[in-house]
Amino acid sequence: MDPVAVAFLAVGGLGLLVLVVSLLAGEIAELGDADGPFSVPAIAAFLGGIGFGGAAATALLPELPGAATVLLALVAGLVVALPLAAGAVRLSASLRDMPTEPTLTPDRLLGAQGVVVSRVPAGGFGEVRLAVAGQQLKYHARSDVPLPAGTPVYVVDTPTETSVHVVSTAPETTPFPDTGGTP
Repeated sequence: MDPVAVAFLAVGGLGLLVLVVSLLAGEIAELGDADGPFSVPAIAAFLGGIGFGGAAATALLPELPGAATVLLALVAGLVVALPLAAGAVRLSASLRDMPTEPTLTPDRLLGAQGVVVSRVPAGGFGEVRLAVAGQQLKYHARSDVPLPAGTPVYVVDTPTETSVHVVSTAPETTPFPDTGGTP
């Protein structure tokens, strides 16, 4: 194998090794900044791009004098490495700045809507399934009036970490008054 290609493959392998070590062990001795062009993922992508891009170029280039092969392979490696490093910086920044839901606290349950899954007796406990932060969660539930399974509910209080006080949001059905006439 061509020694120039082997050298470029070694540089690419070094970039891959830096990436794997940083993934397994975290930042390497506070090398570079945490999320810029000198971050570990950017450096690893840059080294890998130069190495593997340069090695691919040496395999595709015709037989040239040694210095010309190295120079053309280096240019090809840079063409591959710069977008890879920029992509690594953008990916790292997007992962770091990704929006997340805050920790679930009892206060966040207030106003949550759900449905009764195990009937709730008046003054006793049943179970409700609540939609909170895009998840379906089950809680022990208490109500002032009995609520059958399937009743839609609304959380008005959180007496403990694992229980809620709910009220029904089902429309009230009132029977039609008997007018005594014939239909």
